Amino acid sequence: MIREGVYLGKRYEILGRIGSGGMADVYKGKDHKLNRYVAIKVLKSDYRTDEVFIKKFLSEAQAAAGLMHPNVVNVYDVGQDRGLYYMVMELVEGITLKDYIEKKGRLSAKETISISIQMVTGLQAAHNQHIIHRDIKPQNIIISKDGKVKVTDFGIARATTATQTISTSVMGSVHYTSPEQARGGVVDQKSDIYSIGITMYEMITGHVPFDGDSTVSVALKHLQEEIKSPAEEVPDIPYSLECIIMKCTQKNPGLRYHDCASLLLDLKRSLVDPEGDFVVLGAAAGGDTGRTMVMSTEELEQVQARGRNDYNDDYDDDDYDDEDEEDRVPVRRQSRGRKKNDVNPDTKRIMRILMIVAGVVIALLVLFLVANAAGFFSGPGLVANEEDMVEVPDVRGMTYDEAKDELNKYELGIKKASAEEPSNDYAKGEIKSQDPGEGEKVEKNTTVTVVISSGEAAEKVQVPNVVDRSEADAEKLLQDAGLKVTHGKAQYSDSIAEGNVISSDPAAGTEVDEGASVTIVVSLGKESVKVPDIRNRSAADAESALAAQGLVGSASQDYSDSVAAGNVISQSPEAGTSVEKGATVSYVVSLGPRTQTAEVPDILRSYPDTAEQLLSEAGLTAAYGGEQYSDYPVGTVCRVNPEVGVKVEKGATVYYWVSMGPQPSGGDGQNESE
Repeated sequence: MIREGVYLGKRYEILGRIGSGGMADVYKGKDHKLNRYVAIKVLKSDYRTDEVFIKKFLSEAQAAAGLMHPNVVNVYDVGQDRGLYYMVMELVEGITLKDYIEKKGRLSAKETISISIQMVTGLQAAHNQHIIHRDIKPQNIIISKDGKVKVTDFGIARATTATQTISTSVMGSVHYTSPEQARGGVVDQKSDIYSIGITMYEMITGHVPFDGDSTVSVALKHLQEEIKSPAEEVPDIPYSLECIIMKCTQKNPGLRYHDCASLLLDLKRSLVDPEGDFVVLGAAAGGDTGRTMVMSTEELEQVQARGRNDYNDDYDDDDYDDEDEEDRVPVRRQSRGRKKNDVNPDTKRIMRILMIVAGVVIALLVLFLVANAAGFFSGPGLVANEEDMVEVPDVRGMTYDEAKDELNKYELGIKKASAEEPSNDYAKGEIKSQDPGEGEKVEKNTTVTVVISSGEAAEKVQVPNVVDRSEADAEKLLQDAGLKVTHGKAQYSDSIAEGNVISSDPAAGTEVDEGASVTIVVSLGKESVKVPDIRNRSAADAESALAAQGLVGSASQDYSDSVAAGNVISQSPEAGTSVEKGATVSYVVSLGPRTQTAEVPDILRSYPDTAEQLLSEAGLTAAYGGEQYSDYPVGTVCRVNPEVGVKVEKGATVYYWVSMGPQPSGGDGQNESE
């Protein structure tokens, strides 16, 4: 059993166990990524090393993962974490059809038809994807709080193509299994329809048609005995519903409904015309329909051998069987429906015409009719409500009899733990601890387990240091010290590796009574976060966004023609990537467009007109600086600023001076222009 607070896949938190099957436990959990409650199916520890069982477990996820339908319990995810194989499914708060039948004894015809319509609709979605459920039974039908009927547990489902049937026989729950499934024959969607018929039979009568001391005896009854008409026990059953059930449960698959669509049509008609004579019985798909199956001695021995060897190898309380021979001679069933009163032929023809018209109307009204016909959806007994819940009182310090009286006031039971324990706080005979604890809300009639004090003084022991040890090592250290281990909610840690202990309460070195509980908190490792998208945001905004996620930014700069200066051009890792909290995200900030430059051309010794033309062609602006004496020819450019060859921004101004020739002798050497 997995403790509350444990995380699977660093995403799904275990909140408590809500069910258990042969191979797997089912827990209520919370998906912290999508902030929703889910059901988490976890393979039991006994089977985690068995590859065969693991394949069976994963096959359920693979079979159901593609199904997304309102009448199917949807599968969201499948994974493995620390040796745990788990499957995440839609959490449906409600009650199984089996429990509902047991509470009510038997269901009304309207309830039976309304539930069946939703059940068959969900199964039709599976068949449309070429998936045969192979284990339809009331235990695998859930009625949610809002009245939605959902098919679940595709644990022994198999996928097939439209032209390929499944030859590997898998024995489902024997009370609902089809004859061909029981004897290892070909199993297709008609086998599911047989199981639907048995489920409808149980809804209307309150019990299954065949029962026995062993799975073998029940399987043989499915193979050899005729199902009695439900009308023999429920005289007021509508004629159409009786015929629907009898057609679904024909031993010859060819005499059953060929698919869920045709079954749905008759169920919807039955809501509108309960006594209608529209169900066609005895029309086989082909083959000899007039022969009755007689199993050979060899076949009987094979079925009995499978019962001894294979029927108890269960998967979520499902029995399995090995592949056997193909389907044999079909069985002819004589309709056991009630004989209707004679009807005038003309009247009967008119009724048939009206039924055709009604069929068109049904398509528009069926949703309304289903919702209103199922009056039990809002009735009592469907699901546990607040009135069925009580708060557990504190019975510590009371004697067993006192606690019993106190708990009985709250309609709770009591049970002693297997052994008494020493205590320094409670006298002999007094209760020292209880489970569930004080203040917990539980359903009425829940049993509270109490531990009685032996009156002996408990020895004092020191809490060992278990910080940064593995969870298993920590538990062993504490248990060896005579202490009990409880688990707090797992937490993220930047310093303690995943799976190791972060802290203990009481802390290491504390003296406590022997047998006291020590709560340990296990690390989930470093918390992972999603990298935000900081592109096109200012550098300041980018730093704020990263800091909000617990990430560190590292900036660099570059030119960009498309991103404004000061905004982020790119980032690494990319937005949406999962990284550990505290990780560094590198990003590049734009310097704006890269400036274009030009080199000052050589215009020395050129005449001004030529110089200005050369500067213009280089994208520069020419400006006359004046005249000066120089050794350059008179009238040519003798000086440039900036100098020739210097790179400047395009459009920059370049000054030039024109030579006046050599300076006359006796001159002061100064330019006339200066």
